[in-house]
Amino acid sequence: MPDATSYGSGRNPREHEDGVSNITAKRDVSCSETMQLIEAMVERENMTAALLRVERNKGSSGVDNLSVGELRSYLRDHWQQIKEELLGGTYQPQPVLKVEIPKPGGKGMRQLGIPTVVDRLIQQALNQVLQPIFDSYFSDSSYGFRPRRGAHQAVLQAREYASSGMRWVVDMDLEKFFDRVNHDVLMSRIARKIKDKRVLKLIRRYLQAGMLANGVVSPRSEGTPQGSPLSPLLSNIMLDDLDKELESRGHKFCRYADDCNIYVRSRRAGERVLQSITKFLESRLRLKVNVEKSAVDRPWKRKFLGYGMTFHKRPRLKVVPSVVDRLKAKLRQEFRRGRGRNLRRFIEGLTPILRGWINYFRLAEVKGIFEELDGWIRRKLRCILWRQWKRTYTRFKNLVKRGLGEVRAWRSVSNGRGAWWNSGASHMNQAFPKRFFDNLGLVSLLNQLHRLQCVS
Repeated sequence: MPDATSYGSGRNPREHEDGVSNITAKRDVSCSETMQLIEAMVERENMTAALLRVERNKGSSGVDNLSVGELRSYLRDHWQQIKEELLGGTYQPQPVLKVEIPKPGGKGMRQLGIPTVVDRLIQQALNQVLQPIFDSYFSDSSYGFRPRRGAHQAVLQAREYASSGMRWVVDMDLEKFFDRVNHDVLMSRIARKIKDKRVLKLIRRYLQAGMLANGVVSPRSEGTPQGSPLSPLLSNIMLDDLDKELESRGHKFCRYADDCNIYVRSRRAGERVLQSITKFLESRLRLKVNVEKSAVDRPWKRKFLGYGMTFHKRPRLKVVPSVVDRLKAKLRQEFRRGRGRNLRRFIEGLTPILRGWINYFRLAEVKGIFEELDGWIRRKLRCILWRQWKRTYTRFKNLVKRGLGEVRAWRSVSNGRGAWWNSGASHMNQAFPKRFFDNLGLVSLLNQLHRLQCVS
C-alpha cells in the first residue's frame, strides 16, 4: 500500500456499504487457506475502503485523543511502520476507552469500549477481509450485522412464523453477552476457518486489549465490548453454533445479534426448547441465559427489535409502547432546548430524528400511535410558542394576529391555566392548526408512514 495520501481517492463511500468493499466482496475466500489474510487486509483498495468507512462513521477519540479528522495526516507519518508491524505479527493495539451509556428504558448502563481511530481503521480493514469468509456459512435465520440483511427482514420473518400457526415464542435473552464472551471459545470458532496465525494473534490481542477507566487500564479476560468495527462479526461467529444447533433440531427462529426468538406450536414445546437450549449455551458456549428476561409466551405479548404484534385474524406489526416512551423522552430533551429558538429552525433540527424513527418503524400496520404522536408533537410546539410569548398582552396580540376575535383571545389569555393546558386548548389549535406546522416543514409521522409503505 502506498503512503497515506493515496487514501484521498475521491471514491464514492457508498460503494463500500456494510463495511465490505467491492474488491473485498469478490475476493476468493481461499486466501484463508493460503494464510495470506494480513497481506489481503493491508492492500491499498481494502485500506482505502476502511478509511472511508471510519471517516463516514466519525465517532469520538480513543485513549490517545487522536480524532478522525487527524487520522489521514497521522497515517502519512506512521502507516509504513504500522504496516510492517501488522505483516510481522508484532502490532500491539492500544487500550480501549470505557464509556457507559444508559440502556433503553433507563434500566442500567451499557458498557462500550471505544478503540483509537487507528485501531478502528485496522479492525474495519480486518472485518472487510473476514466478513466474506464467514458470512457464506452463517444461517439464513441470522439477520444482525450482515451485508444486505437487517432488522426489518427479521421482523417480517417473525410475523410469517406467527401467521403460519406457530403461536408461541421462546424469547431468549443472553445475560451481558458482549461483556461475557469467552475468548478461548470464540478463538476456537475463528480458527476453524482462519489459518493465518498473524490474524489469529491480532484478534486475540484486540480481545485482550486493556480498558481505560478513570485513568487506570484494566486487563480483560472475557468479552468483546460494543463500540469496535470487529465486535459485530465476532458476535455472529460466536453465536453461529447456536444457529446450527437450532437448525439441526428443525426449529424456526430469528436471531439478531444476541436477540433470539424461536417459534413453536405449544407452550410445552417452548418450555422444552428453552430448557435444552439454555443447557447448550452454558455447556458449549459458556454463555448464560437471563432467566428474568427470557420467557415462553404468545408472540403478541412479547417484543422483538422494537416491534410487537396484535392478533385477530392474522398477526399485525405494531410499535411497542416502551419504544414510543423512549421517543417521547428524547423529544422532550429537544423541546427543553428549543424554548428560546426560532420555531422553523427548531423544527429543522427535529426532522432527522423523526425521519430516522419512522424509517425504522415503517413496517408497522397499527397506525393509531403515529397519529397520536403527531398530535403530541404539535401540542409541544404550541407549548413552546405560549411560553415564548410570556406576557398576557403579547399572547393576546399574537392570538388576534392568528385570526381569533378580540373577546375570545382575551378570555383565552386570561384563563389562569398553564402552558401545557393552553397548548391543547381550542384557541391554540385554531390559531396554529396542522397546516401551519406543515408549512414550517414539520414531518408528519403518519403521512411519512403512508409514503414509505406506498413506495415499498
